[in-house]
Amino acid sequence: MANQSLRKPTLAVSPENYKTLAQQYTPKPTIVKNVIRAFAVGGIICAIGQVIINFFVSVGLTSVEASTAATATMIFLGALLTGLGIYDEIGKFGGAGSIVPVTGFSNSIVSPAIEFKREGYVLGVGAKLFTVAGPVLVYGIATSIVVGIIYFLIH
Repeated sequence: MANQSLRKPTLAVSPENYKTLAQQYTPKPTIVKNVIRAFAVGGIICAIGQVIINFFVSVGLTSVEASTAATATMIFLGALLTGLGIYDEIGKFGGAGSIVPVTGFSNSIVSPAIEFKREGYVLGVGAKLFTVAGPVLVYGIATSIVVGIIYFLIH
């Protein structure tokens, strides 16, 4: 038995047949349904944000202060819902509608931190906190610096 050589299995499927089979079994995207869900979820998140802004204005904050406070509140709510495992379900249902608002940014920061908590606060949470959001922050800050310099030179 030790003298028997191992044979490579032969595939009886040609590349053309494989492509046909893959197309046959690949689920068809439901673009219209996904767009409607994303629009609805994103709209609901933004409507909640507007309700929070209206609340802060009603208690005496200016429009700018209310917008800042509402943004901070939405970031907190996104982090809280991520920690409770609810935001993942919202994301599965709403897709891009849950990613685009500021709550999606909060989710992108908190999710890796929660996932790597078992590795400790420094090497786990601290190291993984900005794995997704870090590049966004770096390029956002770099772009704002470049735009600021251009604005300064023009004016």
